[in-house]
Amino acid sequence: MSNGYRYAPEFRITINGEPIPTVLRASISQLTYQTGLEGADRVELQIANERLRWLDHPLFDMGNDLELFLGYAPDNVERVFVGEVVSQSAAFPSSSMPTLTVAAQDRMYRLQRGTKARWFAIPVPTMGNLPMPDLVVGTVVAAENRLIPAFDPVGAALSILLTGVQALALVDGSNQVQKLIRRQDGVSDYDFLKQIALENGWEMFIDHSGATGGYRLRFMSPLDDLTPDVFLRYGANLVDFHPRISDVGQIAGVSVNLWESNLKIAFKVTVGWDWDRASLTLSVVPSYGGIGEDMAQPAESGVINSNFILVNEPVTKANAARVIMSKLIPRLNQRLTAQATTVGDIRLRAGSVLQIEGVGKTFGGRYRIVDATHTVGANGFTSQINVRQDVWFQTIPLPEQGAVPIHLE
Repeated sequence: MSNGYRYAPEFRITINGEPIPTVLRASISQLTYQTGLEGADRVELQIANERLRWLDHPLFDMGNDLELFLGYAPDNVERVFVGEVVSQSAAFPSSSMPTLTVAAQDRMYRLQRGTKARWFAIPVPTMGNLPMPDLVVGTVVAAENRLIPAFDPVGAALSILLTGVQALALVDGSNQVQKLIRRQDGVSDYDFLKQIALENGWEMFIDHSGATGGYRLRFMSPLDDLTPDVFLRYGANLVDFHPRISDVGQIAGVSVNLWESNLKIAFKVTVGWDWDRASLTLSVVPSYGGIGEDMAQPAESGVINSNFILVNEPVTKANAARVIMSKLIPRLNQRLTAQATTVGDIRLRAGSVLQIEGVGKTFGGRYRIVDATHTVGANGFTSQINVRQDVWFQTIPLPEQGAVPIHLE
């Protein structure tokens, strides 16, 4: 924005590639744009429906393309949303003006329609069916829904590494190989891909930027994005901030039982997080079916006996790493969460990194934006966000994150 100053909030809307009429633009009393890491992004327009002029208007037909550009005048606004009209609702009050509410969602909603039952395998002569890599599965499902998959480099590399771990199970015979094949068991494409993303440490959302914005299904690895996109300081551009840190329900490790057929013995594998050292921990001990003496880990292991979860589902050597990741990382990321409000800022998007300063050492630092709601209305342009402190931020020195004690002069 020019000279760093912000003036009047400004937005622009196109439907089917054409700017909406000026009279419709003037009838919009409130605009809400929601972006999140769960589900589809959403735009909602609240329209003053004077003389019912917008009822049955073809601009709001289901499936019409809708783009939202948002920002401040006099600078150029930026496109923040590409999607389709999905619903209308109306109000006909007795004592005030009728209103029409039109909602649009991004193309993530395509993944949520219907359910499927199928599997993803590569037939190989003389070897039977081999598992299809998750990168390929994601590409296939995205393409079926007319979306373009985009995998972050670190996330793609991590998925390939986990696939390599799975390949070790091939030595156990064809029965193990069959267990590695991805199966979509009567769930939507969204739920299926969401589970794959979880097991690979990815976040999944629609990227609205660039020439293919709105059609690009991004699989982001939080490890690939630790640099702050926005800086907020309490007492300056951070209007209010409500953080919460808690050890209640937190875990230090996730354990799975594995059977080693060659040795005829079961092992308990525990992966945890050492908060003091900001590092992952690993322990492997013989398991006898319980969680007693076999969990007596050395102190340096970083695993707290009373603060772990045992995965009670079938786990093999091939999928153990992915199962543990899907259980451990999301829980660790819930230790420190917060809600915040600031003046409208379109850089506050789901998946972006926010650095909060001026709130002390415990609550300051870098956060991942889980969801953001941008509202333009009678109160101007405001942004409300929910954030979490990803466990990976713990590897960055606190002073570098702006998380420093408050010194009163």
